[in-house]
Order: sequence, then C-alpha cells, then structure tokens
Amino acid sequence: MSQDDGVTLNQPIAFKAETRQLLDILIHSLYTEREVFLRELISNASDALTRLSFEMLTNHGVLDPELEPAIWIQSDPEKRTLTLRDSGIGMSSADLAENLGTIAHSGARSFLEAAKQANGDTKLTDIIGQFGVGFYSAFMVADSIRVVSRSFQKDAQAAAWYSTGNDTFVIETAEKTERGTEVIIQLKEDAAEFTQESRLREIIKKHSDFISYPIYLGEKKERVNQQSALWRQQPRQVQPQDYLDFYKQITLDMEPPLAQAHLAVDAPVQMYALLFVPASLERNFFSLRKQEGLKLYARKVLIQDYCLDLLPEYLRFIQGVVDSEDLQLNVSRESIQSNRIMAQMKKVVTGKVIDMLKTLGKDKPEEFEKFWKVYSRLIKEGVSSDPENYETLLPLLRFHTVNQPQKWISLDDYLLEMKIDQKKVFYILGDDDRSVLHSPHLEAFRHENQDVLIMTDPLDSFMLMRLDKYKDFELANVANEMPDSEEKPKDDATQSDEPNLEQGELDAVVARFKGQLGERVSEVRTTDRLVESPARLVDPDGALNPEMQRVYRLLNKEFPTPQKVLELNPQHSIIKHLAHIREDAALNEMIIEQVYENALLIEGLHPDPASMIERIQKLMEKALG
Repeated sequence: MSQDDGVTLNQPIAFKAETRQLLDILIHSLYTEREVFLRELISNASDALTRLSFEMLTNHGVLDPELEPAIWIQSDPEKRTLTLRDSGIGMSSADLAENLGTIAHSGARSFLEAAKQANGDTKLTDIIGQFGVGFYSAFMVADSIRVVSRSFQKDAQAAAWYSTGNDTFVIETAEKTERGTEVIIQLKEDAAEFTQESRLREIIKKHSDFISYPIYLGEKKERVNQQSALWRQQPRQVQPQDYLDFYKQITLDMEPPLAQAHLAVDAPVQMYALLFVPASLERNFFSLRKQEGLKLYARKVLIQDYCLDLLPEYLRFIQGVVDSEDLQLNVSRESIQSNRIMAQMKKVVTGKVIDMLKTLGKDKPEEFEKFWKVYSRLIKEGVSSDPENYETLLPLLRFHTVNQPQKWISLDDYLLEMKIDQKKVFYILGDDDRSVLHSPHLEAFRHENQDVLIMTDPLDSFMLMRLDKYKDFELANVANEMPDSEEKPKDDATQSDEPNLEQGELDAVVARFKGQLGERVSEVRTTDRLVESPARLVDPDGALNPEMQRVYRLLNKEFPTPQKVLELNPQHSIIKHLAHIREDAALNEMIIEQVYENALLIEGLHPDPASMIERIQKLMEKALG
C-alpha cells in the first residue's frame, strides 16, 4: 500500500456520503434514456478543455501547450469497449479521488431519509449535483469504468481510477504521457449498440453537435460535430440563407418561416436564442419536431429537446433554440430547476417573440396577414389568459370591419380612422361576417359613417371578457349602443313615402305585436335607432351581456336565456302598412310572425329557419293577389 498526494493507492476506497444509494438513483431513477451517458461524458470533457483554456491565459508552463483541444471517441465491438479521450486540464490522483469519489454533499443522507418518509413523493431530481454526477450515468451501460488522467502540471504523475459501480473504487498509478483524461468503459452485454459508430454519431449529432471543441470518432478520426452554434454568432455576421438552412435542419420544414428573431443578451440573464415562426401550424409528415417546445441548451449542450417552460402555452407554435450560460442544471441534466433564472429566461424569450411579431406586422403586413390567418386564435387565447403580457399582445390583434370587410386592420388602424367626435371603439358579435353585415344593429352606425369591428370568431367572446378598453377608448357592442353623435338617423329613400303614423295608430300596432307574440318577448316598443329594418331584438335591462351569453352557448352551458325586447321602426313601410290592415287577420298575423322570426334569424337565434318556408309561400300568394 502506498500513497500519492495523500491518496491511498491500489486499495479499495469506500465511496463517500451514501454514494451507493445515490448511484442507484442516478442509474435507475433519473435518466429516461441510456444514451444520455455519452452526452454527459462529452460535456465533462468539454468542461475540462474550457478550464484548461482559462488556465493557459495566465500560466505558460502547461504540459503539452501545442496539443489540439479536442475530444476523441473510439469503440471496439469485439472487446465491447468504448473509450472517450480529451486533451483538457487533466486530474491528479487526489483530483480523481475527490471528483469521482464524491457524488453529493454529506447531506444526501438527510435527503434519502426525507424521500422515504414522503413515501416516494419527494422529487429525486431536487438533489443538485457536483462535478462527476453526470459521469456516473455511464454505469447505466457499464460493467466497469477505468479513468486514466494526467494533469496539466508538467511534474504531475499520471493516475487511474477504477470501479465496477459497487461500494468502492481504486486509485492507482498509470502510464500516460499526454495531458488530459481517458475514460474506458467496459459495456454491458445489452449495451453493445454503443460500440456502433453509426449509433454514436447519431447521439453526438443529437445532443452534442454544438460543443465548442472538435469531436473525432473512430480510427479515422472523423470530426462529427458541427461545432459552430449559429445562435451564438453575432446577428450581423449571419446571412439570411444561413438562418433558412438552420431552420430546415432542425425542422425538415421546406417552407420558409414567416419570421425569425436572433437574440443575444447579458442581463438579466446571459442567454442566446434563435426563434422561428413556422408558416403552418400543422407539422408535415417528415417533420423532426414531433412535439411542441423549444430546444434548450446549457453552454451548447442539449438539455431538453422539447422545453415547454420558456414560452406561455399560446406561443407553443414557436420553433428554435435557447442557450444559456447561467442555467443551473439538476442532477440528470434531463430537466431543469424551477428557479428565478428560468422565469427570467421565459420573460425575455416571450418578450422577444412578441416584438418579432410586432415588427412583422409593421414591416411586412402581407406576411403578418398570413400569420394572422394561421395563428389568430392563439393570440386571442393569450389576450384572454395572460395578464402579464396582455397590453403587449393587443397591437397584434387584427379585425375585419363593416367598412372594410375584406381587409385586416389593427386597433391602432381603427383609432386613426375614427371620426373626430367618436369616443368609443364599436364592435358587433355574430356567427359569420356575411350575416352580421346585414344586422339592423349597424344601421345607425352606417348612417353616421362610423366603422364597426366584426367579431365572429368563437374566441372573440372569450377575449372580450378581458378586452374592454384599448388605450383611452372603451369597447362597446353596437347592440347596446348608439353612435357617438347627437344627430338621430334620418329618413332615407328606403323608407315609406306615406305619412307618419299617429301615436294612436302606432300604439295599436305595438299592442297587436304584444298580443300575438305574448311571452316570447319581454316587451315591444318603438325605436329611432333603425333606418332600413322594420325591427330588431335587444336584451332587456339587467340581462347577461351578449358576450357572456355567447360564451355559455359555445360551452354548451345552461343559463337563463333572457326574453328579448322587440324594437319596431315606426318609419318603415311594413310597420306603417300594418296599421291599416284590419280586415285580413290572417295576413296580419303572418306578417307579425315573419317580422319577429326575421329578427331571430339575423341574431342567429332562430331554432328552425326551415319552418318559415310555408309562411313565406303564403305571403307570396297574398302579394300575387
């Protein structure tokens, strides 16, 4: 038995701090795919190379200063071994004992006891690892592991570490002339796939493609990784074709994205991102991205292929990568801590996506129109559900209007085109654009030439539960409002040339409507808000607002349907003629029913429109003599 740097050589050394139990957790509980062990070893090798580069900034007496900073991976299918070598900072025997003999702080015992008391409910991933934790994931595939290393210090002696993953490890002297570390894994029988170069190449491309140092594979030393992470380059140095090629590489989507954003920030968190808006919400058959979520990297090492924690759910369609220097990893690297850094990253990425969409709407309105046709419901979902970003999302909204039914306009566009005396933003709810354009609620607004937003998407009603004001202007439903003008609608050429009815005649017509319709309406009254239509239906005072009624109907929820108020236009020829039809009671009744059911139909409330056919035929027969 001998000692080197205070380390006992050639004798079994017990692992520290309940390491055996923690090894069981690492091997059997945390990792969902065995292939991640290679990612962990490459990441450790990259860390060793980075530490060496910092050392060489101030220390010119490093061993093998001309040695290429790189990672080499080689397998032997016959012997079933896998070897990973780096030219990094290396380790002494003491370093090996410390780094590979200690998996966690001595508080691990308390954690294990707490996990038992919680009956397994405690998250095992709450243990935060030190250097060497990822290294032990290799025991998922290894019968034994031997690590041979030589430190960067010129007078350092090479040393080796060996373990079968049981309770002990051994430190011994070794022969190694070059600086760096070599990890030799004796693979288990069921892990022979990791000797196949094609399989190793696949894993490297998936998890470690953007490691800063070259990764060479096999005897021919073929460089496998791309090495250059496009998102970490300065945006001014990247060509448009480079962005397009990268997007196609990560998605296999041959249709160019509608927009892209390249982000590099130092505060409040150091991070990089490259984000894209796909042209379609539906993934094509060959798409590489089978789920929602961004690719999340930490220092260019892939941590999550589908991270859902970086954007709110309504922006789940965004594709791309996010990479951070500050991200703290938990023990498996397969999930990240829920901490303030992730919250800061989410805030930054979300803000960048919204800014990207605003820029698209301002600079490329035709492209934004394509975006809106595909993603409008998701943006409306955000307005309804995200109070933190509510104000910033509103400029993204687009609407057809009564005056411009074929054009998409923003709320700001609407404000610019408002009449000087207009004090509100008016909108109309309905089932489809064509039907609402014939709504009697619009007649007074057309008369005043005040434009009205058309809201016929089912999500509009949900959105309006939150969206009640834009800037200094209240949003108002035309069914409950008059135009912002003191001038009343005037008669026009569509109205009857007959003299106005006397008040007694008008009262008689109203009474006939009340008598015939009975409890189907709560009230019948006249109105001066109609110009071309004989009647309309409105809600009585105190009724549930139209937006909430629509939400209940869309959710198939029962609610007390308010009896509508029927408002009659005393200037309309039908109403005037009704005052003079006294002898033909049947005709009188048919006209009243048809006026009422026409009003139901235009509101989308008629339960059986086909039932009107027989009555309409009889009215035509009467008209023909």
